[in-house]
Amino acid sequence: MTAPKTDSVIKTDPDMKIAIAQLNPIIGDLRGNTEKIRQAAINAREQGAELLVTPELSISGYPPKDLLHRNGFVEACDAAVLELTDLTTETFGILIGHPSLWDSASGKPFNSATLLGDGKRLATIHKALLPNYDVFDEERYFDPGKDQSPVEFLGKRLGIHICEDAWFGEPETFYHLPPIVRKDPVLNLAEQGVDIFINLSASPFEAGKFARRQEIVKRHVSTHRRPVVFANQIGGNDDLVFDGNSFVLNTDGEVVQSLAAFEEDMQIVDFNNLPSPIMQEFNREQELLDALVLGLGDYMRKCGFTDCVLGLSGGIDSALAAAIAARAVGGERVHAILMPSRHSTDHSIDDSLKLAEALGLDTETIPIDEVHRAYEGLPVVGEDLAINPSGLPDQNLQARIRGAIVMTRSNTHGWIPLATGNKSELSVGYCTLYGDMCGGFAALCDLYKQDVYELSRHINMIEGREVIPKNIIDKAPSAELAPNQFDQDSLPPYPILDAILKGLIDEQASPAELAKEFPEETVRWVVRQLDRNEFKRWQIPPGTKLSTKAFGTGRRMPMASRSYTGFEDL
Repeated sequence: MTAPKTDSVIKTDPDMKIAIAQLNPIIGDLRGNTEKIRQAAINAREQGAELLVTPELSISGYPPKDLLHRNGFVEACDAAVLELTDLTTETFGILIGHPSLWDSASGKPFNSATLLGDGKRLATIHKALLPNYDVFDEERYFDPGKDQSPVEFLGKRLGIHICEDAWFGEPETFYHLPPIVRKDPVLNLAEQGVDIFINLSASPFEAGKFARRQEIVKRHVSTHRRPVVFANQIGGNDDLVFDGNSFVLNTDGEVVQSLAAFEEDMQIVDFNNLPSPIMQEFNREQELLDALVLGLGDYMRKCGFTDCVLGLSGGIDSALAAAIAARAVGGERVHAILMPSRHSTDHSIDDSLKLAEALGLDTETIPIDEVHRAYEGLPVVGEDLAINPSGLPDQNLQARIRGAIVMTRSNTHGWIPLATGNKSELSVGYCTLYGDMCGGFAALCDLYKQDVYELSRHINMIEGREVIPKNIIDKAPSAELAPNQFDQDSLPPYPILDAILKGLIDEQASPAELAKEFPEETVRWVVRQLDRNEFKRWQIPPGTKLSTKAFGTGRRMPMASRSYTGFEDL
């Protein structure tokens, strides 16, 4: 059933000047986050704004997870909100996202938004729809709000709602249930009469998500003929990165104001004198690159790291990881270790040095052959290696020698070690525990191999020079752990492997469905490798989520299992 258009109350944009503060909070840093809001409020008030809007849970940072269970934390968040009342006047208010115990009868907090004005708390509303899918786990922490109503401020009726409240009816949300079960919060507000909708969000990045958000919000505008202010968080928090991209829609559903992508920003929109509609264009490769750079950079900064260290092999993965790190913290703070073995090619060393020079990296060369040969003479491993001197045990041993060297440098200098494996290889176990999987952050763990190549080409294009040497991009990928070894000796061609993996992981298609498009034997092999290597992925470091299904909190698969495949004989 289509909701009736509620365009009888207002036909023009409301007369109000609203500032959007697109903030990058640190989770749990109540003092620092409150100070960010304070400075934004001072700036907004000086520029003539009447209302400052901050993102969802901007006092605590999103997602605060089990900090919400820590005794006194939510009360401290409520107290921090009240500290900001001194900045408000009869004509200037602040709308703040925070966890709250105000109005709670159960003792369980709400995900709330509080309007401050005239030196006091004017109103608090609570999020009605609590996402409980993918990376979201809000039903664990919050009670849902009920009986939402518009909030009066400066003669206007504000339809304040929080993030997921705008996603009612979307397929992945579970809120596409009959109205008797749940009601659309935006429709509920519109039926009571609002002049403007305001959405406080902490909506994580994934490829294509920005266009999806705008599409959803535009549908609300089309139905209810009200303008919308959408304020989104930015910044990296653990495995999530938030892209900002806040925006304002007029009553025709046109974008009239947009804030920066992947940067803190504050802008004021004057609804009495709206700008002309703007067209926005987005480049997928640039979005992915910006997300990776912000995700790594914020993880390091918020965890107190200034420098990082990684092994530079001459391959495409470590090259891209180094380029991302150099953009995130500066090349001089990226320490690259070249660790050639007896199987390393001269061009791999040369390519690594060219890359390091282009990025301004600090480099060190530590050959591993002497250590490798010492292991071969030890009784504990000698017999195993003698049976198959270039077999899997020997290959893993080399990876673990390199991992130990990287970790030693990390321990010595306090640098965070970066793991450089991509999603394709992590999916099928083409990686070594305690070897190339060593690290404090996995720079490329949600990036398929083909995207690794695309981003490498993109960096060279936007830089206008050969940052990542062409030979690294063009040569056949190899781990160089055995003579004449190439990835495609062990793996399907990456275009086929990536397509099958995207079907299995991102689209959650059944193997039987994929076997209609790809060779059944190949699909079976990929499924077996994906399932049997779940134990490895439980041990990868955190890394930035880019897709609809990243390894980690958004994809929770059993390790000891026999997975359903859809093939009749399995």
